[in-house]
Amino acid sequence: MTQPQRPADEVVDLVSTLIRFDTTNTGNPDTTRGEAECARWVADQLEAVGYQTVYVESGAPGRGNVFARLAGADPGRGALMIHGHLDVVPAEAADWSVHPFSGAVTDGYVWGRGAVDMKNMVGMMIAVARWLRRAGVVPPRDLVFAFVADEEAGGTYGCKWLVENRPDLFDRVTEAVGEVGGFSLTVPRRDGGDRRLYLIETAEKGMQWMRLTARRPAGHGSFVHDDNAVTALAEAVAKLGRHRFPLVLTDAVGEFLAAVAEETGHTFDPASPDLDGMVAKLGPIGRIVGATLHDTANPTMLSAGYKANVIPASAEAVVDCRVLPGRRAAFERELDELLGPGIEREWITELPPYETTFDGDLVDAMNTALLAADPESRIVPYMLSGGTDAKHFARLGIRCFGFTPLRLPPELDFAALFHGVDERIPVDSLVFGTEVLTRFLQNC
Repeated sequence: MTQPQRPADEVVDLVSTLIRFDTTNTGNPDTTRGEAECARWVADQLEAVGYQTVYVESGAPGRGNVFARLAGADPGRGALMIHGHLDVVPAEAADWSVHPFSGAVTDGYVWGRGAVDMKNMVGMMIAVARWLRRAGVVPPRDLVFAFVADEEAGGTYGCKWLVENRPDLFDRVTEAVGEVGGFSLTVPRRDGGDRRLYLIETAEKGMQWMRLTARRPAGHGSFVHDDNAVTALAEAVAKLGRHRFPLVLTDAVGEFLAAVAEETGHTFDPASPDLDGMVAKLGPIGRIVGATLHDTANPTMLSAGYKANVIPASAEAVVDCRVLPGRRAAFERELDELLGPGIEREWITELPPYETTFDGDLVDAMNTALLAADPESRIVPYMLSGGTDAKHFARLGIRCFGFTPLRLPPELDFAALFHGVDERIPVDSLVFGTEVLTRFLQNC
């Protein structure tokens, strides 16, 4: 009898094809495109091997989502969901070495927008799901494969809508794995050589986007104005943008730093005034970890006026705030002290922080699957400075982890590839990740 094609045999083609679907999410439903076409293609790949799929458009035409379930041996156990988003952030082709939607496979990489965030995982999900079905594998419990829209704009037309309007799609799901975890970080060992640490995401900062508004008397641009809305807003934004919020060491970050210290011999003293500098020495991953030591508030958009000689009556700014678990009230008090009177603030997007513990059978299954492929490795928890769809799934009581297994070249600046120019993923990493994911889902 012919053996089913291994998942690793088709994952590169799947990821390349997924990238060729331009699923750019502009944040505006009128100009976002491609999700429905891509979702229907995903459904076709799964139906071709016998899955029954559910296609749902969430809240607006064209915001396509696909779900498929593989029945497990124990229907009494909670189901495990494996999720990935189909949308990507915009890309300016003129800035790239290859066309961002070419899906080019060259120099040992698959190139294109979404190669890292997160069509790599989507391709691995499809490859493994197809193999499990073709091989007749019955996993220990139900597996739910979810391919969703709109993650890059907060999930309003994706997971948020699905959680609120189609909770039946998550029937009996108790745990989930998704993006931005499971990738390797190579560190020097204190006794010589290197150790690969695989970072499992167990926590995320909250995402609160804030609008600031200054309102002052309008007037002619040629007069003297001591109370100018643009000036008042600019001063508040500059003050906020330069502010450093206090250091807070959460459990996930503390466990990560302790593991790195144990392996490398470096110290990460929470009481040190230079903890940020110590973390920066971790290299590119230090940008992510460093951002999880503090709350952050980064001004990203400014808007004021309509003519060069008119003092406007109002000026607005948008600030991207990322808040650590348990810090919301303290963060808001600090904001109000910084901004002072005369600056209005309002939340325009609110997604709370998320955290879980680094323990349990699912974590053990991740560890077993990774050790089988990389025997000298070690898994460690960490906190993501950004956000994922896990924030929405957690509202249903689902315990979420970031687990997209990838063994990365030590020299690759992986963090810079998220939303970056020339986004790409090593072919070897896709093959490795697919093999780990296959083993994990058979023993989860």
